[in-house]
Amino acid sequence: MKRFLVLLVLSIVFVSCGPTQTTTSTTQTTVSNPTDPERFASSILESELKEKLYVYASDEFEGRETGKPGQKKAVEYLKNQYVQLGIPSPLGKDDYFQEVSLQKVKAPEMNLVINGQTLDASQSYVSLISSNDGTFSADEIVDLGYGIDHENYSNYKDVDVNGKVVLVRSGEPKNEDGSYVITGTNEISIWGNSWRQMRAKQNAAKEHGAKVILFYYPELYGSLANRFRSVVRTSIKGNADEIYFLMVNSDVVSAINNSESTAVNNSSQAQTLSASFKLDYKVNATDFGSENVIAYIKGSEKPDEYLVITAHLDHEGIKDGKIYNGADDDGSGTVAILEIAEAFKAAADNGQGPKRSVVFLHVTAEEKGLLGSKYYTDVDPVFPLEQTVANLNIDMIGRIDPKREGDRNYVYVIGADRLSTELHEIGESANNTYTNIELDYTYNDPNDPNNFYGRSDHYNFAKNNIPIIFYFNGTHADYHKHTDTVEKIEYDLLENRTRLIFHTAWEIANRAERPKLDAPKEAGTN
Repeated sequence: MKRFLVLLVLSIVFVSCGPTQTTTSTTQTTVSNPTDPERFASSILESELKEKLYVYASDEFEGRETGKPGQKKAVEYLKNQYVQLGIPSPLGKDDYFQEVSLQKVKAPEMNLVINGQTLDASQSYVSLISSNDGTFSADEIVDLGYGIDHENYSNYKDVDVNGKVVLVRSGEPKNEDGSYVITGTNEISIWGNSWRQMRAKQNAAKEHGAKVILFYYPELYGSLANRFRSVVRTSIKGNADEIYFLMVNSDVVSAINNSESTAVNNSSQAQTLSASFKLDYKVNATDFGSENVIAYIKGSEKPDEYLVITAHLDHEGIKDGKIYNGADDDGSGTVAILEIAEAFKAAADNGQGPKRSVVFLHVTAEEKGLLGSKYYTDVDPVFPLEQTVANLNIDMIGRIDPKREGDRNYVYVIGADRLSTELHEIGESANNTYTNIELDYTYNDPNDPNNFYGRSDHYNFAKNNIPIIFYFNGTHADYHKHTDTVEKIEYDLLENRTRLIFHTAWEIANRAERPKLDAPKEAGTN
């Protein structure tokens, strides 16, 4: 699963603020399978999951870092698994690899002049995302204050920022009693969260058509600026952002004000300031390649409708001589897909193949910013997105969240009701009928500060209005550490959770109608 920092480079996702639930609920929906899938689900065994994971998360695969030799071994392993199962690739013949063109991006070369004053890129501002080469000029800057766009408070009301430079400050407004305007409580929202606010405000400005975002974050500028200047990021080649997002310090704000003042508008009303502005931006990047792995079972009755099941194949690689095996993240999801694929293949060989096509998609570069899934959805969808009925994403389902110690028969379910209430009900019914796991919706809250909804590969399907379910066991002490190893996996839980996902997939693939979308969604910030 992707950690916070790299998520700042991601694009807009479309969500709705559906009902937040914390435990399994009763639903009237019933499974409508034409045959009993239990005998195929029973082929999903903890012994086989363990056998596969002990290979996939071994030192031999060197932590599976994107583009490195260990990741190349991992994709060959996955390909060979599908070849042995007799499950073909939609890419033709022996080609299971969707080539993903990537770049390693260093700090860009930039020159910024405001009101005739040249600002020092090593001192006064830093780029937070990978953008295209270009020069942008303007004669005014829109001071948006907090840069929030929420139903309870918006700086964008009756304001045109299309193609303009906007100045946004950190934080969010409070009421006179000290509560936050957005939440109405003492709980901070994503608009004020130390990390999440950057992406939320970037997305809002981008949605409204802004060209340049100047983000004034005095509380963290000093500690973050050098980190952003020194980090080497990964991005999709030729898919850089169309906006420029700069974190700035008080030097830039003073230049905008043409004075020593560093005051930024704190009201809900935007202010348009006269200011000459010119930014020159040149990317500093090196090309390299990686691969998604894709296989599928063609539908018997609706072959042109697709259910896509995803897990990311990569992890953190080797750091300071230590191998980050990523047994849970996301070795657990990877081997789960292999077992699900085997169960569907057994059904197909028995004349009970899925009515819709089922796609098994192992995506690369999740740890670099959800790039493999973004490549699939935004650059080269192998199957039409409008014919993709749902995405089931599996990222970390082999461990127990410390918050759930002593109550282990659970899995976190995220996003199921964000786009399709019907998909949520399908997942509930499949569980009630077959697996009886507690479906915990704690992290489904749109205001969850962890924002797990935006931190794994389902995100890129959801932003394209494709209904999703994200299965997740929560983080733990070994998350993104070299201690995330195979002996710590709870294989009985991995088996039961994998069977749940198979049963849900079976119902989606075989039901008469595809899951219906709810009302059209407004642009969201998760």
